[in-house]
Amino acid sequence: MDKYLIVGLGNPGDEYASTRHNTGFMVLDAFAKASNAVFSDRRYGFVAETSLRGRKLFLLKPTTYMNLSGNAVRYWLNKEGIDQQRLLVVSDDVALPLGSFRLKASGSNGGHNGLGHIQQLIGQQYARLRMGIGADFPMGGQIDWVLGRYSDDEQKVLQPAIEQAVSIIQSFVLAGIDITMNQFNKLGKKPCQQKQE
Repeated sequence: MDKYLIVGLGNPGDEYASTRHNTGFMVLDAFAKASNAVFSDRRYGFVAETSLRGRKLFLLKPTTYMNLSGNAVRYWLNKEGIDQQRLLVVSDDVALPLGSFRLKASGSNGGHNGLGHIQQLIGQQYARLRMGIGADFPMGGQIDWVLGRYSDDEQKVLQPAIEQAVSIIQSFVLAGIDITMNQFNKLGKKPCQQKQE
């Protein structure tokens, strides 16, 4: 049976719940809910297992804290013998507007500490889904911004993107990265602005 590792980046603990930096966790929670999968506390992270049309999925929310996310990713890839081509990492991204998203087959970490640590340990050749959180902060305010909680209004803009992310994960597993990028990336460009037009 083909195995896939789907990773949502974030920080463990109630104080980080619903913060922008935990958008990856929020996507995995939504995917797990849609799949009736339940997370349990395991080595380096909260892990849930589910299947999709004969493929086995491991959902991972690292508990290493963001800056050491690579430890969890490398451990679970090795433990389950999962090919790196079947790894998808979901992260927040200040370079994209809130409610938008972008799927890439590989690339740089874009200054994201979690992606940076994964890259240090396994290289750049893995798929990543970047969820836009916007950059509405003053100079020097990025840390407070990413560790801040979403407002109710922001949650409404984010929710459709999270629902799309669940579909993207399913498509990544069933159809592969190229087809999924072609199908979804055009939908992920500034959806919050499209609503206002």
